[in-house]
This record gives sequence, C-alpha cells and structure tokens, in this order.
Amino acid sequence: MVAKSFRQAVYSVGLSMLMLQGAVWAGDWPNWRGPNRDGISRETGWNPGRLTDGPKVLWRKQIGIGFASMAVADGRVYAIGNTAQAGDKDEKSHSDILRCLDAETGEEIWRYAYASSLKPDGYEGGPSATPTVQAGRVYTLSKHGHVLCLDAATGSLIWQRHLGTDHDLEPPRWGFAGSPVIIGELIVLNAGSYGLALHKQDGRLAWRSEKGPSGYASVVPYERQGRTHAAILGHRELFGVVAATGEVLWKHPWTTMHDENITDPIVVGDRVFVSTGLGTGAALLEKTGETLREIWSHKDYQTWMDTSVLWQGYIYGSDMRHRALKCLDLATGEVKWMQKGFGLGTLMLADGKLIALSEAGRLIVAEAAPERYNELASAQILDGKCWTVPVLSYGRIYARNAAGDLVCVDVSGGGL
Repeated sequence: MVAKSFRQAVYSVGLSMLMLQGAVWAGDWPNWRGPNRDGISRETGWNPGRLTDGPKVLWRKQIGIGFASMAVADGRVYAIGNTAQAGDKDEKSHSDILRCLDAETGEEIWRYAYASSLKPDGYEGGPSATPTVQAGRVYTLSKHGHVLCLDAATGSLIWQRHLGTDHDLEPPRWGFAGSPVIIGELIVLNAGSYGLALHKQDGRLAWRSEKGPSGYASVVPYERQGRTHAAILGHRELFGVVAATGEVLWKHPWTTMHDENITDPIVVGDRVFVSTGLGTGAALLEKTGETLREIWSHKDYQTWMDTSVLWQGYIYGSDMRHRALKCLDLATGEVKWMQKGFGLGTLMLADGKLIALSEAGRLIVAEAAPERYNELASAQILDGKCWTVPVLSYGRIYARNAAGDLVCVDVSGGGL
C-alpha cells in the first residue's frame, strides 16, 4: 500500500509538471460539480478529437447499480454503487460499496461495504449522492441516511452516523440524494426541512432544522456580506441559510409534481436561477430581504435530473420536455438553441466546451456558445440508462450508467 501510494504521488507530480510544460492546466474533481461546485472544470489542453475515430477506453469497471457521480482526487477515483441485481427482492443481502480505484488503470485499491437496500421505485435504485474527498478523507451519504467518513488512502472507517437513528429524520420518497458539501469545518446536507450540518472531524451535530421532508438537490454555498451562506432546493421551497448556524435567511415557494425538487440552484450575486421538470419550468429570482422576487419564468426549460451549468451569461442543460440539450440566456430566459435527441442526459463544462452524456450513453463534446449548437466530436461509450454526470480530470473522462458500468475514456492532449 505504501509503495502504491508513493507511485501515485510521483505520477501526480510528474503529470502536473508535464501539463505545466505544455501550457496546460488540469486538476482533481473531488466532489459533486467539481472544485468550485459549478459543474465547470478549469482543465485545458484536453483533446475532444480523440473521440473522432472511436473512443479510446482505458479501462472499464462494474461498480454496482446507482446514479452517484464520481470524485477524482490524488490519482484515485471514488465511485459507489449497490450490489443488488435487477429483480432481487432480498433486501437483507443488498449493500452499497464505495470503491477506490486507480485513476489511470482502474485497479481497485480498496472497497468499503455496508448494508443498504437497493429500493427501486420507478427507477433502478441505488445510491444517488456523489462522494466528497477533502484533506485525506472521503465522505458519503446513502439514500437511507448513512453518513460515513473514511480514510481516503486506506478505506478505514473514521466515523459514521445515521440521519434516521441519530437525528430522527426520514428520507424523502426516493431517498437522500444531495451530496455531502463541506463548508469550513462542517458537512452541510439537504436533510430535514431546512438542512442539517455535522462536524466533519467526528460527525457531531452542529445544527439541524425541523424534521420535515427534504429535497433531492445538493447544498450550494455562496458568499454574502463576509459570511458563507447556502442555497438549498428543499421539499417545496427554495431557501437560504447561514452555513455556520442554519439560520434561515430567505424562502421562496417552489413545487414540482411528486415533490421532485432534484436540481441544484445557481446563485449569481443577489440572483438565483432554478429549474425543475414535470411541468414546472425555470425562473430567475432576485433576493429582496427575506423573500425572492421573480425576474422571469417560463416552462420552455425544464431540467429534471440534470443541474444546469452557467457559462458567460448563458445556461446549458437538458430539457425533459423536448428531451433536448438547450442553451438559455440567463438575463432574459430566451432559449437560444435546442438540440434534440439528447434524452435525459447530463453535462459539465471545460475550456469553453460542453462535455455531455446523452441518456443513451453517447459522449458529446460541443461548443459552449449561444449562437448555435456546434458539435465537435462524439462517440458511443455506454449502453443502458445514463443519468449520471460525466467527469473530466487529467485528460480522462469518467462516465457510468445506471447498471454500474463505469468507463474511463482518454481525451488527453497530443503531448501527454
């Protein structure tokens, strides 16, 4: 294990030096939505043209059923899935398994398993929250409320809590889905009516709200007047809290059919963009004291599973109404273009380019520009249902499907 850790450290340093020499920047993707929690990678020098003649798949791994995305840090990939097979009704035999894989080879470094039922309900089931890696530790949240803190290098358990047993919180219908978000010394979760926070060192409760149902989105930190706040899309409200205390600052009603508030809000200064599916639509709201006022709203952009990405004043994401990839003007709400055939796909952004995974498993790279849809490259990399956001890190794209097929595709630049 020591030798492997040393080899990974040397590899990371060496790769960083090569990228600096080639005027390229690359980095880890240690948590949901990346280091800045905005779905944008600052990585440059990667080459979408590598997909043109067929994808170069570096490795494949079966990680179990689920929808959680991947975290990449220190030469390792952290991915989670459930061991159950489709149609398996023996819940006592089900387990979630967090795997730590070598980012370059896919070799398993360690795994940690705990009892957790698959709980399919109109979908395949399994975990939805992406692992969070920070300061040598990895944090996870299961759909049933298990909160785990593990040593990122060895997989040994440091502490564990359960939102139900320890804090009397019931998961929403489809289970807890918001990824753990670290803000200072706290882990802030979309759990309970208006959130909950634990101390990241030992899992002690820092603050909690009422015991009502939560939404499925992840917490979104933002700075305001020298303090860190958090915007959260809850059960039937969009609201903001003081991250350190849980004090509720503002609220705005936001309801979606079947209470499926899934996507993260996007905070831009005093404004908040929000969009959900099933007929609800999108809106740009402005904070005014304890409430929000509507700047615009419409039903022409309805994101269901996929959180949008904001880039240079424009919103990019998948619209469930048309099963299409869309570009939206943030200031006015005007739809600039629509590309059908995307299904309920997902996307991130890097170097001014969209990295999108269609619902049917087609990896697409397109310009992030409002003038028109311009596809640069694409390749079929997965089969089955793909609702999970792909990840770019150090010239490799990691993507998975609901069944747990994880692939690593090479998009490195010519000099690497």
